[in-house]
Amino acid sequence: MKATQQHPNPAHASLGGRSTRSDRGGQGYTRTIVACFNGYVTQAVINNFMPLLFVTFSTTLGIGLGKLASLITLNFVTQLIVDVLAGKYVDRIGYKPCIIAAHVFAAAGLLVLGIVPPQVTEPYPFLVLAIVLYALGGGLIEVLVSPIVQGCPTAHKAKMMSLLHSFYCWGQVATVALSTLALWVFGIGTWPVLACLWALVPIAGVLLFLGAPIPAIIPEGSERFDFRQLLRRPAFIVFFIMMLCAGAAEQGMAQWASAFAETGLGVTKVIGDLAGPAAFAVMMGLSRTIYGVLGHRINLRFFIAASAGLCIITYLVAGLAPSPVLGLIACALTGLSVGIMWPGTFSLAVENMPGGGTLMFALFAVAGDIGCAAGPALVGTVSAMQDDNLRAGLLAGTVFAVILLIATILPGLTRSRDAAPSGEAR
Repeated sequence: MKATQQHPNPAHASLGGRSTRSDRGGQGYTRTIVACFNGYVTQAVINNFMPLLFVTFSTTLGIGLGKLASLITLNFVTQLIVDVLAGKYVDRIGYKPCIIAAHVFAAAGLLVLGIVPPQVTEPYPFLVLAIVLYALGGGLIEVLVSPIVQGCPTAHKAKMMSLLHSFYCWGQVATVALSTLALWVFGIGTWPVLACLWALVPIAGVLLFLGAPIPAIIPEGSERFDFRQLLRRPAFIVFFIMMLCAGAAEQGMAQWASAFAETGLGVTKVIGDLAGPAAFAVMMGLSRTIYGVLGHRINLRFFIAASAGLCIITYLVAGLAPSPVLGLIACALTGLSVGIMWPGTFSLAVENMPGGGTLMFALFAVAGDIGCAAGPALVGTVSAMQDDNLRAGLLAGTVFAVILLIATILPGLTRSRDAAPSGEAR
């Protein structure tokens, strides 16, 4: 991997440096990348909007919290199933129809959520329908947008990958902040209108992708890997573990940040949400944006290893600090430490195995989703075993960052094929 290597197609220079006169595809690929950014905002909307309304659903629609909690599990399971199936069928169907269908499903789910439940006597089945529809869209988006951006002609793919994933963070912050503000100004009864307005985000994604070219996902001349070939590569196993630990380290803190703020500082839930998960998301987005802007100056493997080290420190501080304020600061800084883990692992894996294609990205999405479930589960289980001591649970959660740090520095396994520094452009 050398910074001076030229792409065989002059169009490949359009987004990473000076465009050529013959490059008529540059603006088109810019549209593709913008559409992918919007795709991650869409995923942030569908993952974070409905949970804001759970108390409202309980009081106005008469749905028990147990049933509402099962919707979160349904969302996760549906996306996990889509992740698995996407690796098998997307290449046969084609990326463009699949990514457009993903946004159609997401929009349909939000529109069903906003239009149907308030009008029927049994709203729960339609909440389930809404979840299934937009989880189908979210699962496809998660699998598809990363390889699409990776395939676009950019000079530094790891930078663009990090910037892409930052849009999920900013979308999460926007969804929580704008929804909370709108419901406070116009009243909680306006949530159906708000759900329909959020559907405009995936609708915009449909329009963007309709006119956007889709790049080749596997570079010309690269060997395409099947499932067995991937499993026989030690590097794939290492990257799979890294993705699992990235999801676990991220969500292990994010899912418990609000509870940590409320129990540690004794603040209200609104303040706890702002000081906990909102601050976490801002710091995670900041980390990804920093690498997205300055990544050409930073060695990616070193950045991931340093971030894993910082994550170990922040988990330990959150679990051991005598001051609740210091512990809460550590929660927020954990967002900064985990930001690069997910997109950075994607980029290292593509450098090492460019022939992995859709199957590899789908399997990594599965690993990340498993981690996103395992991290909070471990923290919660250990906390319960220690008389609901959340600090003890967070201390146990440190293990994921430790494993990721070890995996990142394993000699040779996470280096690119030609062992050049990962911070350079391919």
